[in-house]
Amino acid sequence: MRRLAVATNAETYERMQGPLADRDIAVEHVRTRERTVHLTDPPWAAFDAGFVFPPRLMEGGVADAALAVPWVNDREAVLRSRNKAGAIARLAAADVPVPETVMVSNPVDESDLVAAFERLDPPVVVKPNSTTRGVGVAKAGDLDSLLGVVDYLDLVHDFRATGDKSFLLQEYLPGATDYRVMVLDGEYVGAVERRLPDDALAAGQWKHNVHRGAEASRVDLDPELRELAERTADALDIPFLGVDLLVTDDRAVVNETNARPTIDDADKYVDGFWDDLADLVRRTADA
Repeated sequence: MRRLAVATNAETYERMQGPLADRDIAVEHVRTRERTVHLTDPPWAAFDAGFVFPPRLMEGGVADAALAVPWVNDREAVLRSRNKAGAIARLAAADVPVPETVMVSNPVDESDLVAAFERLDPPVVVKPNSTTRGVGVAKAGDLDSLLGVVDYLDLVHDFRATGDKSFLLQEYLPGATDYRVMVLDGEYVGAVERRLPDDALAAGQWKHNVHRGAEASRVDLDPELRELAERTADALDIPFLGVDLLVTDDRAVVNETNARPTIDDADKYVDGFWDDLADLVRRTADA
């Protein structure tokens, strides 16, 4: 039986255990953070492969050195996705449609911010370049609001220990339908529509992250949207990828990607998902 190291103890780990055990792959948790690790006598046993490189890069580097296994999504794949600006740039170069986006690398002159704001139709979305789950994302309807948000970012970026001092200004697509599409080994394997409850919309919420209260329901995605997600995974060269699409009446764009996506309930995936995932794990271990 193959042994797969999984560096998260959340829903993904719990949902993987049974289906992969049925396919002769033992899934075991490798705790990499919020603990002590003896570096010359690490606490982890032998594994054949890892699932996704751990979320904290420094602790992940320790686990990577100690385990010495290939990862389904390795460190480079995680970084390609986590860097939102880098991902947008790669996708645009590959002719994958993306929202109009400006990267801001602090500090910049206010005149540069004004020029960037005027290039986009308000409101504009302001988002940190490397956070997840919608953390720090804001919407600015006028220049003063934007400059106020940037003032807070300036305060954060002023600390020397702040690693990422960049953020994005991005066009806002009102009324867009939000899809999370899963691509495994280059093939579409399922999608959900993420929608806020009516009371949340009435209260003015607009971010469709599940961690912000949105509900995710399975959808049968149109073929052209499936192809768009597959093109995204191919352009980023990431084996297991969540692709976030925003779809309006006249266009579809790739808004973000996630190389550490949560695995949902089985009914949200196409038939054969677990077989395909097990096959990818085995091929990763044999690489």
